[in-house]
Amino acid sequence: MNLINRLALGLVLVGALNWGLVGLLQFDLVAWLFGGQMALLSRLVYGLVGLGGLWSLPMLFRDSV
Repeated sequence: MNLINRLALGLVLVGALNWGLVGLLQFDLVAWLFGGQMALLSRLVYGLVGLGGLWSLPMLFRDSV
């Protein structure tokens, strides 16, 4: 697995953990860490998580050998 795939997977995991916290505890860790949902850093993290998800999408359709 190359570096960009690892980074994308890491971002997907950050997003999954954050959404898990939102669903279970109504706590947005990213917003809490970076100053609210509309803060520039929070929006940057949300955007990177989304790009990581899009980058990782083809992994669903690859044959793992």
